[in-house]
Amino acid sequence: MDRQQPAQTDQLSPVFAALADPTRRELVARLALGDATVSELAEPHDMSVQAISKHLKVLEASGLVTKTRDAQRRRVHLEAEVFDLMTKWIERYRREAERRYQRLDALLEEMQQIEQPAADSGRQRTGGAA
Repeated sequence: MDRQQPAQTDQLSPVFAALADPTRRELVARLALGDATVSELAEPHDMSVQAISKHLKVLEASGLVTKTRDAQRRRVHLEAEVFDLMTKWIERYRREAERRYQRLDALLEEMQQIEQPAADSGRQRTGGAA
């Protein structure tokens, strides 16, 4: 299996670190529905706008979100390209795991085929069920 390039891994590390927090995952889930202001993002949470802003700074530093000024309000936008990068990374390892499971299935099938004739011949010698 070829090794992940360090630049891509370095890009993913802050993303996965940012998503390690459940509040930030909730913010990302909300932003997946559409852009929102910091106040709108803070509404369903039992924390201050300042606390939400700190979470957003972590998400922004990781590249997951960007902020834009819309008149007097700052809108937060989810950057889908970062998810594409994560998806490619995860998919690569999912495919490798799938190949391993397929090899294991083939080995188990082969072992069953080897054991089955031995069990059948044992039944024939005893004249019934083993």
